[in-house]
Amino acid sequence: MAAHIGSLVAAWFALGLIAPLLVLLIQGDRSPYIRRHAVESLNFQINALIYIFVCFVLMFVLIGFVLIAVYGIFYLVCVITATVRASNGAEYRYPLTLRLVS
Repeated sequence: MAAHIGSLVAAWFALGLIAPLLVLLIQGDRSPYIRRHAVESLNFQINALIYIFVCFVLMFVLIGFVLIAVYGIFYLVCVITATVRASNGAEYRYPLTLRLVS
């Protein structure tokens, strides 16, 4: 749960991938469940960074302004859903995410 909600909080102050990376490094070897959620959150944050960069590039042709707003809502819904699922002990896989870290 800390990996998911921590990424949302850290996204306002720094990169959102700091929280899941810390959870993975500190708690990842203690539980396979924690590791799965931390890796999933880390992958989503890496993808979010890529998608946001693409949106900023597309702002030069004006479509990026719409895309960044839509992606912001998508990001918020996904992180909240993942946090709720993790707190209930359920698995969650973020949609539209390339699994770069395993």
